[in-house]
Formats: sequence, C-alpha cells, structure tokens
Amino acid sequence: MRAALRLAQMLAATALLSACATLPAPEAAAPATAPRQPAISPDIFLAVAGDVEPVAEALCRAETPDQDCDFAILVDRDPRVPANAFQTLDRNGRPVIILTLGLIAILDNPDELAFVISHEAGHHIARHIPEQRRSAAEGARVFGEMAMAGGADRRTVARAAELGAFVGARTYSRSAELEADAIGTVIAFRAGYDPENGARLFSRLPDPEMPLLSTHPPNAERMAVVRRTLASLRGR
Repeated sequence: MRAALRLAQMLAATALLSACATLPAPEAAAPATAPRQPAISPDIFLAVAGDVEPVAEALCRAETPDQDCDFAILVDRDPRVPANAFQTLDRNGRPVIILTLGLIAILDNPDELAFVISHEAGHHIARHIPEQRRSAAEGARVFGEMAMAGGADRRTVARAAELGAFVGARTYSRSAELEADAIGTVIAFRAGYDPENGARLFSRLPDPEMPLLSTHPPNAERMAVVRRTLASLRGR
C-alpha cells in the first residue's frame, strides 16, 4: 500500500498543476477578414491584477492568517500553451496564480480577467491543494484496500489505488471549483468588478461530457453559485 499511496500522491500533484483549466484550447476557426483584437492589453492586465491582488490578500489574511497570502500573478508567455489558468505554490509556499497568453487573448473584458484571478485566489484561500491531495490519498487507500480484501495481487492493488486517487482528486475538484467560484465572486466584487459579468466566461465553456470524471461542475451550476453569492453581497 505504501507504493500505491506514493503513486496516488504523484498523480494528485500532477492533477493539481493543471486542476483549474478555465478554457480548453480554442478550436481552429474559419479564416476571418480581420484578426480579433484582444480586449485585455498589458496595461489593463496590470491594472486589474493591481486591483484584485490586495483584496485577495486581505481576505486571505483574514480567513487563513497562517498561510502565505502574498499572491504572485504571472503570465505564461508561451503561445503554444492552451488557454488555461491555475493556482500553485512556489518552493517557498508562496501562492502563485498563472494565466496563459491563450486565455488572456480570449477574455472579453476586465470583469472576466478579475473573476479568473479572483477564482484562482479562492483556491488558495480555501486550501484546495492540500485538501485535494488528501482526497486523492484517501481514494487510493479505499480502492487499494478493497482490492486487497478481494485477494488481488500487488499489481492489481496498485492499479486500484491509482484509480482511487484519480476518482478522489476529480470528485474533490468539482466541489472545490464551486467554492472557488463563491470566494472569487467576493474578491472580484470587493475589488470593484462585476462578478456576474465576469462569470459570463462560462457561456463559452463546454459542459463536462462525463461529469464523474470531470474536474469541473456544469456551467449552469457555477453561474448559479456566482449569482447567489453576489445577491448575498448586495443584501438581497
């Protein structure tokens, strides 16, 4: 079981690095008469990040003062990387939010950018990285023990633990996305942006084809969370 659990931890770490894909890589489109001009210029990006980061940091320090709350907001400038955004930790435990150029290029307005950054900050505030690791390890343990109880050999037990880690991480990810949507709504609202307009980004997301194996919940469910949270913030 130790080997199986180590495998589960490796799988969970791999999943966490890309756990918060905001949009898939854009499909090839028919040639247009003129290329789409990005709505988010470098100056707008810096302005939005500058508005959101101190609000996210303040909420993080208020809710989880034992964590490092000094967010670094970075851009992956490799044009080959698909549209994506994720939160991770550097080697010193500092929270890092990374957006790819592909994602920035398809955002329609500053509200969407603010919501994406706020959503990723929400993952850190809610401690989703360590929680997802625990969920993956627990899934590996349960599936591995079930296989052992059934008399499976070592290789089958390891495969069962791998599947358990996968299911555990994916199951936790869906609930974590909704929690990050709610926290992100609070951050974006307090930073002066419209989270509902920002969350209209979901309308351009394909719904998960296989909900059990997806890391993301249905888009309508995510939008409903944003609207409920925003109504609460507005006192309705």
